[in-house]
Amino acid sequence: MGAQLRVYKRRIRSVSATKKITKAMEMIAASRVVKAQRKVAASTPYATELTRAVTAVATGSNTKHPLTTEAENPTRAAVLLLTSDRGLAGAFNSNAIKAAERLTAKLEGEGKEVVSYIVGRRGVAHYNFRERKIAESFTGFTDEPSYADAKKVAAPLIEAIETETAEGGVDELHIVYTEFVSMMTQTATEARPLSLDEVAAEAKPEKGEILPLFDFEPSAEDVLDALLPRYVESRIYNALLQSAASKHAATRRAMKSATDNAGELIETLTRLANQARQAEITQEISEIVGGASALADATAGSDR
Repeated sequence: MGAQLRVYKRRIRSVSATKKITKAMEMIAASRVVKAQRKVAASTPYATELTRAVTAVATGSNTKHPLTTEAENPTRAAVLLLTSDRGLAGAFNSNAIKAAERLTAKLEGEGKEVVSYIVGRRGVAHYNFRERKIAESFTGFTDEPSYADAKKVAAPLIEAIETETAEGGVDELHIVYTEFVSMMTQTATEARPLSLDEVAAEAKPEKGEILPLFDFEPSAEDVLDALLPRYVESRIYNALLQSAASKHAATRRAMKSATDNAGELIETLTRLANQARQAEITQEISEIVGGASALADATAGSDR
């Protein structure tokens, strides 16, 4: 019985050490998600005004630009998937990957060739394991993305949009990321930043709000050349920030669940250890009583 008690104590020490680690990871994720939320809020005004400017140029002029003119018969589509570099975030990565796979199946069902761009080691590992072709991959910054990282991701996508399809370009751009709704809710979603309908919907003014009038100098086409790359970068940056905030929230939730489970396991093991200790003490008492009784019987026999 002593061996069994040692096993329980060893498991309690092991689970207690794990609980300390998961608790620390929960606290780190909680602090990081707050920072990520602040970055999302700080980037919103710039993205909103930039979207309105792009909408004004795209809808207020007759200029045809490769970044705003949708192909009549699109044949190739770029899909940018945002995942994380690390795990321990519950179903965060798997939900984003599943959303990207559903979108890919839909596009391929429409007869389009899908060109995959992946952010995050988890997404890259998933595609490499299944031997799927990746046009570009980006890793190492998913926890705290910067605008420079967004520019790095956007550069090959903008180049692909501006390139003719016959020369390896694409007709459409889709972004699959995890939208941060609340600390408890994060939703894998898909966006088309170069869809005029979607851009116009996002730039729709609030009730009673008066939008400014724009003059295009030197020309609307030159303005689009300058604005649209920045617009794509800002959309990707916002998606990266949303994904980072969602990942930290998912990690916090997963680590809290792990910490709670560890606490429950420690209570169970402690109860089992106490039972084993009580059984050991009972056995020892029984052995002492039995020995004393045997000794008393032997003494009584010798006296006769």
